[in-house]
Amino acid sequence: MAAETLAPAKINLFLHVGAPASDGYHPLCSLMVFADLGDRVAVTDAEGAGFALRGPYAAALAGEGDNLVLRAARVLLARAGGLHVLPGLMLDKRLPVAAGLGGGSSDAGAVLRLLREAWALQMPDAELEAVAASLGADGAACLWGQPVLAEGRGERLSPSPGLPGIDAVLVNPGVAVSTPAVYGALDASGLFSNVTAPAMPDAFESVEELAGWLRTTRNDLEPPALALAPEIGDVLATLADEPETLIARMSGSGATCFALCAGDYEAETLAERIEAMRPDWWVERCRLGGPWG
Repeated sequence: MAAETLAPAKINLFLHVGAPASDGYHPLCSLMVFADLGDRVAVTDAEGAGFALRGPYAAALAGEGDNLVLRAARVLLARAGGLHVLPGLMLDKRLPVAAGLGGGSSDAGAVLRLLREAWALQMPDAELEAVAASLGADGAACLWGQPVLAEGRGERLSPSPGLPGIDAVLVNPGVAVSTPAVYGALDASGLFSNVTAPAMPDAFESVEELAGWLRTTRNDLEPPALALAPEIGDVLATLADEPETLIARMSGSGATCFALCAGDYEAETLAERIEAMRPDWWVERCRLGGPWG
């Protein structure tokens, strides 16, 4: 049953956040897309072989006694009714950690998909989605890795408008940002949004049209994240100054930012220039949309 799959990076094209409810959770509204790059997750033939961690960002997770890959596998194992034993699991951690890219949620979604298939579980998509949602706000959306409008706590999903091919550049300044700290700073500011889904066309005909529409939206976590990690402001200012950038914005709770570009050539040119300017930053050219194989 050995199998491997991509756990794609999640990008919030916009993210509106409302005031917390009595249980402390914030309602949100976000248009999420996924990149054709991310971590890699694998299951092996060897039952009980444990968990292997590798990749350029493995060290950031190495001290954890638990992680979302293992938690997701154990939850699904419990749902399977004791008929199976955990196989060997491998995570090739290629995305920065605490970066606003939904890496952990996407990793969890990948292992849920792989194990459902490996164990031939007769589990409907809706039930698997509920399992994913129980693991985090991005869990349900990251399970499938396809463009989606997420509402509620992130568990209410509806189809995205039609999207053009989106060439983009992702940039992270090399700082980890705590999601709870960002939400705490947002709470302290009291600057919450109406989380009713904004009016959207059935489809965006071009990336230029999409970028123009996105300017009517925002990422409500950007200001508090900037206050906690000013390096994010350096990334946004750098991207905004470049001619290939149609729009620059932070994803999730940061610190990764993205620039949408008119095409592959523009994205490649922008990525190469940013890499030359700031070799200490993580810079990746990608396509946004999904799902990816």
